[in-house]
Amino acid sequence: MDLSTSIGIIAGIGFLVAGFLIEGGSIGSLFQLSAALIVFGGTIGAVVTSFPLKELQKVPQWFKLAFTDKSFGISEAYETLIRFAEKARREGLLSLEQELETVEDRFTKQGMQLVIDGTDPEITREILESNIAVMEKRHRVGISVFEAAGGYAPTMGIIGTVMGLVHVLGNLSDPNSLSGSIASAFLATLYGISSANLIWLPIASKLKMKDKAEVSAMEMVLDGILSIQAGENPSILKEKLKTHIGNMPQSKGKDAEDNLNMDAEGASI
Repeated sequence: MDLSTSIGIIAGIGFLVAGFLIEGGSIGSLFQLSAALIVFGGTIGAVVTSFPLKELQKVPQWFKLAFTDKSFGISEAYETLIRFAEKARREGLLSLEQELETVEDRFTKQGMQLVIDGTDPEITREILESNIAVMEKRHRVGISVFEAAGGYAPTMGIIGTVMGLVHVLGNLSDPNSLSGSIASAFLATLYGISSANLIWLPIASKLKMKDKAEVSAMEMVLDGILSIQAGENPSILKEKLKTHIGNMPQSKGKDAEDNLNMDAEGASI
């Protein structure tokens, strides 16, 4: 579970509500079905219009990714690449074919298979970089969906408020209900702006960070595979991988980096 996503959304909404209550507001006055239908229903409709249904079917997966902590197998990739480099240096690249059965990551397995098959290094690079580009393109669609929702929601809130005010102005015969009706009309704007800035846009930002972390992990694997293919010394490969892990966004390289620090301490002892 990615606690920062859950904690951030809950804390943001909680502080807004707490501030409203401190000012003497009533929690019940924050809930209005018609405003919610206009804002959230209108936002969903606009997003559905903007993207193919085939892509929108992946929305539950993107939500799950935003709320799930994922390491992208960085530690496993680091250990696998070092092991492969050492074995290839001792026994040759063909000796790695049996080792591929133990590799679960599809990207690593594909890259090492290209190396074992004797594929030209430039072609190997092009194929693996193409895989990374395709993945980034797929991720951009998910990010765009939530960014679009964050853009449409405030506008739907304004539309809901205008509709509410039209209703208020059409019923001026009852002055006693004006204040309550106007307050209810502005709830739509509140729903639109708060949902955009507390849910849709933050989730889009979180997906961007996860995309960068996964791309960084794949670039580390790519660099490692090309180094193995070039027959580089495993010690040089270790330094390269350490550089990749240290530059990874978020804390996705934290476990691997901790392992590297422990190894270094053990070696110094």
